Amino acid sequence: MFHRILAATDLVTTVDAPVLTAARLARHHNARLDVLHVMESSSLSNRRLVRHYATDEERLADADYEQSVAQALRQTYGDVLAGINVSLHIGAGFPWEAILHWSARIDADLIVMGPHSTRSQEKGVVRIAGKVGSTVAHVMTHETCPVMIARHPAEEDLLHFRRVLIPVDFSRSCECAICFAARLAARCHSRLLVFHMMPVPPVPKYSREAYARDKNHARERLDAFYTTYLDGIDHRFLIRAGAVPHLEILKAAEEHQADLIIMGSHTKETSGKWYPGSAVERVAYRAACPVAVITDPQVLIRWDGRLSDDQSKTADRWIHVFTGT
Repeated sequence: MFHRILAATDLVTTVDAPVLTAARLARHHNARLDVLHVMESSSLSNRRLVRHYATDEERLADADYEQSVAQALRQTYGDVLAGINVSLHIGAGFPWEAILHWSARIDADLIVMGPHSTRSQEKGVVRIAGKVGSTVAHVMTHETCPVMIARHPAEEDLLHFRRVLIPVDFSRSCECAICFAARLAARCHSRLLVFHMMPVPPVPKYSREAYARDKNHARERLDAFYTTYLDGIDHRFLIRAGAVPHLEILKAAEEHQADLIIMGSHTKETSGKWYPGSAVERVAYRAACPVAVITDPQVLIRWDGRLSDDQSKTADRWIHVFTGT
């Protein structure tokens, strides 16, 4: 299922949840792991001008400094990465560009990240409750392979993915998420919980009869849309009425003890800026288990590999959830 996993971290001397989760996942799937640390630039004009990971002093990211960062990472993650086929990569510049660059370069089939920077306070960045960080948002809106958000280190037992929750609303991205979930279930023998929330009209006249009618209609739609993809897969449809999607999704994940949530991202443009869907952001920010986000390739922003001038432009990669190749 997973052959090449890319884990991104902005920490050097402390074990980061995404790397720990990715290492456990790589060990379980016998996958190759690439760990990327981006030395975030402190200058817009010179991306090689960074702040030292230990002293916070401004300096140029020359070869000697990169080696010292790599050595510190090996020391920090020595026990975590023991027995795994792993490579460490050090880059400088904008983190999301570096992640996209390395993902394309190694042909990653999964990217593991945290929901926000773990160094946001020292960078002077104000976190917005319920929102993933800008790096995650940029990767989601540009990347064609699945992006897993790990807020906490996932325990080994969770990574068997025995119970997987997939919230759906009949969109194309949710269709992609179902296809990916079906492939995962076939490999991991998972039980898929396909979750759909019916919006409850804010009027007192919404009767039990109307609710039962809408629920039956929703089940018929679920059967029509997704049963073909789930043929031979252990699955169950969950239908609930609610008003706030991310709260209902989180509640369902907790009640059914989901090991993983797989969501389709509703990438959209607002006032000239692109955002992942609000439910995706809020669930990824709050979920106790990892959240894998799949974005419909048709709505992704084109990215031409602008990490550095000496790198050739990299064509967009298409998501492989349908063919499995």
